[in-house]
Amino acid sequence: MLTLIWVMLTGELVVVNFAFGFILSYVILWIVGEEDDSKRYFTRVPAIISFIFFFIYEMLKANLHVAYDVITPRFFMKPGIVKYPLDARTNLEITFFTNLISLTPGTLILDVSDDKKVVYIHVMYLEDKDAFIQQIKGGLEKRLLDILR
Repeated sequence: MLTLIWVMLTGELVVVNFAFGFILSYVILWIVGEEDDSKRYFTRVPAIISFIFFFIYEMLKANLHVAYDVITPRFFMKPGIVKYPLDARTNLEITFFTNLISLTPGTLILDVSDDKKVVYIHVMYLEDKDAFIQQIKGGLEKRLLDILR
C-alpha cells in the first residue's frame, strides 16, 4: 500500500519509481514494526523474490530441454512415473505445489493420494527416481513451504 501511495505522490508510473517505492516501504515497515508477527513479512518477501527467480530458472531450463528434444532427430525421453512423498500438508500447499509441477514442461501430476501424503508425477526425462525426488524436495517444495508456512 505504501508503494502505491509513493507512486501516486510522484505522479509517474514507471518501474524505477515502483521499485524505489517498494524498497522505501520495506525499510519503513521494518523500522516501525515491533511485533514478531509483523517481522514475518521481512523473511517472507525475500523468500518470495528468491522463489520467483528460482521458478523462472527451472521453467526456462525445462523448456529448453523439451525444445531441444523436439528439434533434434533423436528422442532422449525416458518417461516414468514417480511416487513422490509430500511434505506439504494443507490443501493450499498441495494445490500450489501440484500446479507448479504441472506448469513445468516435462512433468505432469497424475494423482494425489486420498491421505494426501503421496503425489504421482509423470516425468518425461527420468534418469534416477531418487535424484528426481531429492531435486524437487530440496528445491521447489522446500522454497514453496518456506513461503506458505
